[in-house]
Amino acid sequence: MTDPARNSEEPLGAVVHRLTEQVPELIRSEIRLAQAELTEKGKRVGMGVGAFGAAGLIALYGLGVLIAAAVLALALVLPSWASALIVAGVLFVIAAVAAVVGRKEVREGTPPAPQRAIAGVKEDVATLKGEHS
Repeated sequence: MTDPARNSEEPLGAVVHRLTEQVPELIRSEIRLAQAELTEKGKRVGMGVGAFGAAGLIALYGLGVLIAAAVLALALVLPSWASALIVAGVLFVIAAVAAVVGRKEVREGTPPAPQRAIAGVKEDVATLKGEHS
């Protein structure tokens, strides 16, 4: 870094030249940060959507088993329907867990805007305007 006392004596042309060299690098680094943040959020949303899909599929299987249990209960009136109800209950519990996990992942991945990168750009603009020390 340069000496702060020297900065006050540095010609304006040199400061402008240094600024024109540093601003593009600053912009590139902010863009890289935004890309990384969006990638992370996209992965989280993808995981959440996948978990929601799994929850729906498992719930569908649970419904099938529940229907089979009703058929067995009405047709035979035997204890075999009770085992079908237990299987359906287990499938619904698994679906509920998958739904909770999916909801959590989607919430952590939204909003999809790169908030840290936006805050960094706002801070950089404020610094360039002289609003920060």
